[in-house]
Amino acid sequence: MSWRKCPDPTCESGVDEVEMVIAPKVKDLGGFEVRRALPSPKRQMVGPFVFFDHFGPTDFAPGQGIDVRPHPHIGISTVTYLFEGEIFHRDSLGNALAVRPGEINWMTAGRGIAHSERTGPEVRRKGGRLHGIQAWVALPDGNEEVEPDFEHFPATSLPQIEKQGVRVTVIAGTAYGETSPVNCRSDILYADAVLAAGGVLTLPDRHKERGLYVAQGEIAVGEQRYGEGSMVVIRPGADSTATAAVPSRIMIIGGDPPRKPRYIWWNLVSSSRERIEQAKAHWREGKFSPVPGETEFIPLPEE
Repeated sequence: MSWRKCPDPTCESGVDEVEMVIAPKVKDLGGFEVRRALPSPKRQMVGPFVFFDHFGPTDFAPGQGIDVRPHPHIGISTVTYLFEGEIFHRDSLGNALAVRPGEINWMTAGRGIAHSERTGPEVRRKGGRLHGIQAWVALPDGNEEVEPDFEHFPATSLPQIEKQGVRVTVIAGTAYGETSPVNCRSDILYADAVLAAGGVLTLPDRHKERGLYVAQGEIAVGEQRYGEGSMVVIRPGADSTATAAVPSRIMIIGGDPPRKPRYIWWNLVSSSRERIEQAKAHWREGKFSPVPGETEFIPLPEE
C-alpha cells in the first residue's frame, strides 16, 4: 500500500486513468431528497454496485424526520452507512434496530424482503442532522434467490487503517490488507476514506471496476479536480491515486460486475425480467411477509 503526502493537491497520479464522471441526479423520496449516482443514464453499475444514494447533510427540526414506509426488495444486498445521525430499521424478518455513524446495516434481500427506514421517536423529538450513503450490491450470479438475511455491524467491528493524513474504514470486502467481517457473497471493494488536505490515497487495483464518490470536499485524480457529488469511474487496470485539495471524504467502490445483465424496476433487481414481474405481482397482492410494527406500506408505482 502506498501512502504519501503531496505538497501540490493537483499533482498528477497517472494518465487517462478516469473513464467517466457521473453527476448524480436529485431524487425526492417523499419530502426527503437524495443524490443518486447509480444507476445513471451514463452507467448502470460499477462492479456489482447497482445503486448509490447520498442523502444529506439535512437538518431536521424537532418533530421532523424521514419516513420511508415498508417496501420490497429482491436480488440485492442493501448497505446503509451513516456519517451523522440515526435511522431506525425494521424488516419482515423481525429485525428492529437503529444504525448510527460508522455502523453498517447489511440487508440481503435474496428471494424477497420488505423493510422500512424511519427517524426513531427520540431522535425525532429532539431533531438533528442526517448524512450518509445507501448502496445496493447486486447478488452474484446463482445467488439472487438466497434466503433473505440481515446483519448489523458496530463501528468497532470494522477494520481501520490510518497513516499520513488518511483514515480508511473497510466497509465490505478486502482493502489495504484488511478484511471486513461482512459476508457479502462476492469479492467487492467498499471503503470510507477520510483525507486531510494534501492527503493522498492509492486505490486498490485488483478489482476489474472501481469508482470514487466524493461525499465531502474536493479531490484531484490525475490532472483534474472533482467536487462533492462526483462519481469518478476509474479505467480498468489503471494505477490511480486520489489527492485531497481540502479536507475530504470519499467512498471507494468496486468489484467484478455480474456476468448476466441486471434489470432494475423500482426497488426490484434481477437478471430475469419475468422474476421482476413476479415480485411486482407479489407486492401488489400482499404476498411479501409484513414488517412487524408497521401498518403502512408504499404501493406499487404505476407503470
